[in-house]
Amino acid sequence: MAAKSRESNKKQGPETVNKKAYRNFEIVDKYEAGMSLLGTEVKSLRSAQANLDGSYARVMGSQCWLVGATIAAYQQAGENNHEPTRKRKLLLHKQEIHRIKIKLEQRGFTLVPLRIYFSKRGQAKIELALAKGKRQYDKRRKIAEREQKRDISRDMKKYRK
Repeated sequence: MAAKSRESNKKQGPETVNKKAYRNFEIVDKYEAGMSLLGTEVKSLRSAQANLDGSYARVMGSQCWLVGATIAAYQQAGENNHEPTRKRKLLLHKQEIHRIKIKLEQRGFTLVPLRIYFSKRGQAKIELALAKGKRQYDKRRKIAEREQKRDISRDMKKYRK
């Protein structure tokens, strides 16, 4: 039993993380979606050659699309390569798409990709977040709070001895 739990904690493959999303957005809700990819795109993802900076997801009609994500061309593909910045279809349930569409129509919400990873079954998945953009003063306030906590813990460390 214990060996199985240890094995499930292992990563299945490389992971691409959008670090700027956590800094620039306040995350409200998260969704997991599959991705419709070409073979060369999967090979590039397995070699960790993807970039999510500046990318977003958009609902067009009754489908969800990933726009602006870059998956580098696969070196060994030759002429049969994919376009690195093409729109990619995201696989979500209709109810999820409908819920997301209603939220996106409200002012200030954006659908931001957080990370691309491989599931236990070897399928490429993307974690999306319904997020609100942070203002500059919110970012400054968060930095100030973090520094205050650090200073307090540093001062308390002196008295613990």
